[in-house]
Parts: sequence; C-alpha cells; structure tokens
Amino acid sequence: MRMAGSARVVATGFLMVMLISGCAQRDARRSAEQLAQQADFTRSDITDSAGTLASWRHITPPVTTLRVYIEGDGFAWASRTRPADDPTPHNPVGLKLALADPTRNVLYLARPCQFVGPPLPAGCQKSAWTDKRFSPELINAINHSLDQAIRPWPGVTLELVGYSGGAAIAAQLAARRSDVVSLRSVAGNLDVAYVNRLHKVTPMPDAAGALEVAPQLSHLPQVHYSGEADNTVPPEVAARFQRASGSRCVITVRVPEMTHGSDWAARWPALLQDNPLPPAGCAMGDVRP
Repeated sequence: MRMAGSARVVATGFLMVMLISGCAQRDARRSAEQLAQQADFTRSDITDSAGTLASWRHITPPVTTLRVYIEGDGFAWASRTRPADDPTPHNPVGLKLALADPTRNVLYLARPCQFVGPPLPAGCQKSAWTDKRFSPELINAINHSLDQAIRPWPGVTLELVGYSGGAAIAAQLAARRSDVVSLRSVAGNLDVAYVNRLHKVTPMPDAAGALEVAPQLSHLPQVHYSGEADNTVPPEVAARFQRASGSRCVITVRVPEMTHGSDWAARWPALLQDNPLPPAGCAMGDVRP
C-alpha cells in the first residue's frame, strides 16, 4: 500500500528525529569518555538491579575520604510526554564537576543506564529515568552500587555531591548510610514535589525526595548552591530544604548569573574554596545559617 504524501512526510520527519537523537547520544557518550580520559579518570561500570551504572574515578592513595558525585536526571524525556530511549545527558554537568574537583580522590556515579550501550542492557527500563527515578527501590539499588564501588577502600568516609536530580539521590543515600560526612548540591532538586508543581508536571507519589529526610540530616555539614538565573530548579528549592532541616549545618549559596545548565565546572574549584563546609558538630555550634 502506498503511503499518502502527508503521512510520508510525518514518517520521514520522525525518522530524522530518531537518527539525530541517536547521533547526539553517541556523541554524548564519546565526549564524556574523552573528557574523563583527559582528566586522568578511569572507568569502571557497575551492574545492579537498577541497570548499569557508569562510573569514573580518580584515585591517589591513601584513600581515607572519597568525594562522590552523582549525576542529574540526564536526557530523561524526549518530549513532555514521551520518555527518552537513552537517558545519557547531553550536558553531563555532574561529570564535569567531578573532573574539575581538585581533591585527591574522586568517584563519579552516573544514574542508571546513562553512558552505556548501545544497545542498552536488558535490565534498563525507562521507569528508571522517568517516574521511578526517585523510588525507594531504585535509591536502594544505587546505594548497593555505591557499596560495590567503594569496596577497595574499607573504612573510607564519603563526601556526597549531587547535581540536579542527583541531589535528591545524594540526600537519600546520606540518610541511609553511616559513612557520609558531608553533603553538597549544585542546582539540586532538593524538593521533588515542589519542583513538579512548579513545572506543572505529573506528580511522583513514589518519589523519595530530599525534603523528606532534611530533619534526619540536620547534623550533617552541608552546602547547597543555586543559580540565581536557574528557572528549572530555582533558589527557593534550596531555601525550602534549609528551612525543613531547621539546622545551622545547612548553608545555601546563590550564585549570580548561573542557570541550571551553565558551566558550573568552570567555577567549581573557586566555589569549593570560597564556601567551606560548616565544622563538625555544627548543629550545636554558632555557624552561618
């Protein structure tokens, strides 16, 4: 049966979109590998019930403290209603932050199924980067993957850093673990329900966000960075988290002119230096709110 002209145009357009998307994902994976190699990071993937987690690390023994970066949601949605076929971020801000960190020992964790394939492993389900990306089951799986990643260094303590949606994951991991000594976020989605309402998207009733564990983390030294020009996760999100924690351990920093996807990595070493963590025992001390 011959395809009508208008249908043929639509089909051709859809095919072109799919080809362009596939090329963009391949380029994103290739670019990430090149950036990591240039920064002398080595890759080691972790396979778990949540799928496959890509991981890069830069280690200079001895390893007593490890700064762990968790990537954002990536390319989760191809459109407002259609999930992406591959969640690899086109702009991996979390990875770039890790590569820019001047500390001795750094571990980066992508989110499930980012930077792997093609094809994606059979265990990669779209729910892992869409409606279930903050589910307790998925967070527990990432937590188990983190256990595997740090196995070579028994007794290591962890400094967690989350970008965008990775901040919600980092906060939940901090609440589950006894080896976390600090928490930082960059443009962090620290209030999943509020951000969903802000953008008028479908609620995520199964989401375990950061706000739910804010009081539980009140003892933990924290710094949360927000871009003043960020319309995706505006500074009010970090402010809501700070208020929910009710703690002097939580510092929020508004960074002028920065949007959600700005070049945070270029400013990251200076931001780390200029905004030290509150001291241990900050919940009882007199530190900057």
